[in-house]
Amino acid sequence: MPVGWLGDHYSRQNLVMARRKCHHCKKWIEQGEAHDCWTTTEAALTRDLTEELREAWTRLRETAADFGEQRIYASGHAIMFARKTCYFFVRPKKQFLEVCVFLGREMKASQVHRVDRVSKSKLVHVIRITHRDEVEAPLTDWLQEAYQMSDALSKGDAALKTNLKPGKRPGEASRRPGEA
Repeated sequence: MPVGWLGDHYSRQNLVMARRKCHHCKKWIEQGEAHDCWTTTEAALTRDLTEELREAWTRLRETAADFGEQRIYASGHAIMFARKTCYFFVRPKKQFLEVCVFLGREMKASQVHRVDRVSKSKLVHVIRITHRDEVEAPLTDWLQEAYQMSDALSKGDAALKTNLKPGKRPGEASRRPGEA
């Protein structure tokens, strides 16, 4: 092999290796170029929403902001609502807003698209919003409950508090008959 060929080969390889593809946004990034697609803003996430979804988003955000002190911030593909920990988040999609609410009990309602257990004390309720008129009770009640219970849920004891039967103490709620 001619010496020039090897030099040519390695210089072409280095040119190819000088770029990388971001696994989040699939964009090619040049070596040394600053890239942070994971950090985003509310405006960037809601920019392409239809007018109906934008109105629903505005109503949802205002409703949650009225609950009290909290942080509202964008992260990845979602807008998070948190006190000490996140109590719900919204993923803006093309045809709906995917609202994920953390509660200590399972809600059985037609609005709830899916329920998943995410920890010992938390269940996430996935709700799809397509119009601003859907941002009313019972959804707003669930958001309020999630806001109020978020600190207890993060400590892991809220499932007992929210599922108590009248006259039961927290230690008794989780025992089965015959258990010590």
